[in-house]
Amino acid sequence: MAPLSVDPRNVLSFVLAGGRGNRLDLLTEVRSKPSVPFGGKYRIIDFTLSNCINSELRRIAVLTQYKSSSLAKHIRLGWSPNLSPVFGEFVVTVPPQQKVDDRWYVGTADAIHQNLDIIRENQPRFVLILSGDHIYKMDYRPLLVSHVRHAADLTVVTLPVPRLQATAFGVIATDPEEQIVDFVEKPVDPIPIPGEPNHSLVSMGVYCFTTDALLAVLEEDAADPTSSHDFGKDVLPRMLGRYRLFSHPFRDARTGEPGYWRDVGTVGAYYEANMDLVAVSPQLNLYDPFWRIHTYQEDCPPAKFVFADEGERAGVALDSLVSGGCIVSGGRVVRSILASRVRINSYAEVRESLLLGDNDVGRHCRIRRAIIDRCVNIPANTVIGYDEEEDRKRFRVVDDGICLVTADAQFPTLRHPAGTAIPA
Repeated sequence: MAPLSVDPRNVLSFVLAGGRGNRLDLLTEVRSKPSVPFGGKYRIIDFTLSNCINSELRRIAVLTQYKSSSLAKHIRLGWSPNLSPVFGEFVVTVPPQQKVDDRWYVGTADAIHQNLDIIRENQPRFVLILSGDHIYKMDYRPLLVSHVRHAADLTVVTLPVPRLQATAFGVIATDPEEQIVDFVEKPVDPIPIPGEPNHSLVSMGVYCFTTDALLAVLEEDAADPTSSHDFGKDVLPRMLGRYRLFSHPFRDARTGEPGYWRDVGTVGAYYEANMDLVAVSPQLNLYDPFWRIHTYQEDCPPAKFVFADEGERAGVALDSLVSGGCIVSGGRVVRSILASRVRINSYAEVRESLLLGDNDVGRHCRIRRAIIDRCVNIPANTVIGYDEEEDRKRFRVVDDGICLVTADAQFPTLRHPAGTAIPA
């Protein structure tokens, strides 16, 4: 018997990319959360979109809302040209258009409900609903196969997490056949996994729906004036006991262990997920030729490290990611990530920091545990990350001591004068 498979032409993928991202603080003042730079050369949304393309799913609608201009530009330049409308392939951005009512999207379920015309036009058998602000690598094809094998109406991708952390997620309980028997959104006392009292099973916000079931439950939810129109808060609890709901565990294809997944919704989580990449053997492998992370690739020259002449201090980068167009000119970079076109000048030292692109770090600067936003230049002799009291006078310092340095930072001089537009 041939192995079960699902024709990718029968699948439509929605990527939810419209959240405000308030918990990312100043990083989302000029851009949406999915378009925040990540890992040197990527945007956060590139991981979800790459999962779709690598899974051969090439009908994708990205639902945008807040501060979406840079995200729309990124998708137009980096993603749309690679798909062929002749073969029914597309990735499009879909802002709120008041199709249903005179309002923006008011919840994740409402965002899909306002775009039912896209479903009806494309007539998919299955609909994937994905978050555009998570960092992970996942082949969605086994999820689709599992969904069909169970004759499910909804399959939720799940992951075990420490029970104390599960209060931030939707927590799921299943029977021995992986059928979902209980679901609670952000519970105070999460349900433990049987036999694993210190862990709970949580939803990753990745949903596979059979189209008929999705249409029915969205119409029902839209008609409920008490609903917040959210999948986790309203739709899943509404479906319990009435539809066939199943869990699909997210596992690493090589090891069978739970896969790498990060919700980078806070500055601390965003920083730590970036720092994961500078490990000698990171859990998230960006160098896998069989699962490439695609993005819009700017034309930049190779990274350059100078000086090596006798008597000059050599520019070096250790345990770091350095993108194209960077010049480390007699400076030192340690456990850091430099996005495109960053210059580190002589005698400057950057440690455990993220520079998001088009930055110039002056001579003799010392920077530690900082996030430097795009197009922010650091004057010579500046010290960041070594005296929290002084840092708080000039920068935004989050609870775990990370300095956010953005265009409004209080420096004596800035290369970008006040009023200059900062690219997102």
